[in-house]
Amino acid sequence: MRAFALIVAAGRGSRVGGDVPKQYLPLAGEAVLRRSLRAFERHPAIAATRAVIHADDRALYDAATAGMNVLAPVTGGAQRQESVLRGLESLAEYKPDVVLIHDGARPLISAATIGSVLDGLATRPGAIAAIPVRDTLKRGAGDTIAATVDRADLWRAQTPQGFRYAEILAAHRSAVGRECTDDAQVAEQAGLAVTLVRDREDNLKITTPEDLMRAESILAAASADVRVGSGFDVHRFGPGDAVMLCGVCIPFHAGLEGHSDADVGLHALCDALLATIAAGDIGQHFSPSDARWRNADSSQFVAFAAAQVRERGGMIAHVDVTVICEAPKVAPHRAAMTARIAEILGVAAERVSIKATTTERLGFTGRGEGIAASATATVRLPWRGGR
Repeated sequence: MRAFALIVAAGRGSRVGGDVPKQYLPLAGEAVLRRSLRAFERHPAIAATRAVIHADDRALYDAATAGMNVLAPVTGGAQRQESVLRGLESLAEYKPDVVLIHDGARPLISAATIGSVLDGLATRPGAIAAIPVRDTLKRGAGDTIAATVDRADLWRAQTPQGFRYAEILAAHRSAVGRECTDDAQVAEQAGLAVTLVRDREDNLKITTPEDLMRAESILAAASADVRVGSGFDVHRFGPGDAVMLCGVCIPFHAGLEGHSDADVGLHALCDALLATIAAGDIGQHFSPSDARWRNADSSQFVAFAAAQVRERGGMIAHVDVTVICEAPKVAPHRAAMTARIAEILGVAAERVSIKATTTERLGFTGRGEGIAASATATVRLPWRGGR
């Protein structure tokens, strides 16, 4: 079967609060939607993945999916059913056999569940991830119990929901104007048999701030391999009228010499991040003899190192940079440095520490010949066994 994935992310997610739609909020350093997309992008049985997004969210989407190998997004409609139909129509040129439709706000979907839903499509026109209801159910009349509901054969519908492409496309075309809460209901109304595939509780939908906190906890629990890496770098002063330090341009009576922008703080941080995954050092990935990096913004080095950590399923828990110099003074710029590094790494500012010290006028930094920096990075990686 030639399988495609359609990730629906055109909603506003107002119950989470804030100005940013929930699918673009950071979850352990990455946008919720990026995690949802990546699960399908990396699955060997999925030929291609496409998102359906809100017309106002293209800039947020582009930032969240930078570097991903996914199809260009399509714009959704006013209601979910319209958004899904637009997404399905957009896939027609690829002639998929089956399509998996998934909520963009379910970032913890597992490869095993994706595979199980695909397996279900071998014998039925539809298959959805679902969880059997375990709690006793009550029907209410206002705030009073009116009846106890028999929970036998009741399931909680999740996503992905998979279907034979031609049949679900026809079903959605027929459903225009009707209000359906999920794609399985669209399929049911079209007379399609849909099988239930047992899912995991971890495949939660981010709806409230508490859901986001729970997802963070689940990811942290799954990342039991805690690693700490360190980095150190030095650059001498040279001609110039400003220095780049921890991503911030500071006016000064000299510059720093280096092949790139000579940001000693970011260079040390890059090495610290690479150390956590035993991925060499900054020179191995960005050789000073390579003309591409002449005067380069060092933020791209740190962003690369952070991406390498995440490619291994890691989360950046904390970074700490100590700047060692007599001048310029770091304190007036500490807040800006913290904010810039947090932006580069995609983490909360509270996970970034910036400190400064001197060597009491001893050594090359004490003589005002240059700046040194040390950095420490703490990351959490999935435990893969071993001794």
